[in-house]
Amino acid sequence: MAHYELMYILKPDLGEEQTQADIDHFNELLAQEHAAVTKVDKWGRRKLAYEITRLTEGFYVVVDFDYEGPNDITNEITRVLKIHEDVVRSIVVRIDD
Repeated sequence: MAHYELMYILKPDLGEEQTQADIDHFNELLAQEHAAVTKVDKWGRRKLAYEITRLTEGFYVVVDFDYEGPNDITNEITRVLKIHEDVVRSIVVRIDD
C-alpha cells in the first residue's frame, strides 16, 4: 500500500462554509478513487512565499491518504485540483517508508 501526502492552498477570501465544502469535496473524490484518508490537517490562513495571481495569503490544507490500486491516483487528483476555481496551488507527494 502506498502512502501519499496532498497539500493544496485555497483562496483566502472563501467563507468558512465554502472552505469546508471544498475540503469535503476533495476528500470524497479521494474516497471515490478508493483511497483511504488517514488525516486532514487544516493549517489555516498563511502568508504565501510569493504573490500568486495577486494573492498574498492562502488557506493551507494537508491530507494524508493511503492508496492501493492499479492506476496512478496522482494524475486524477492533480487534474481535478488544477481545474477547480478555489484552488491556488497543489502538490501530491508519495511518501516512501
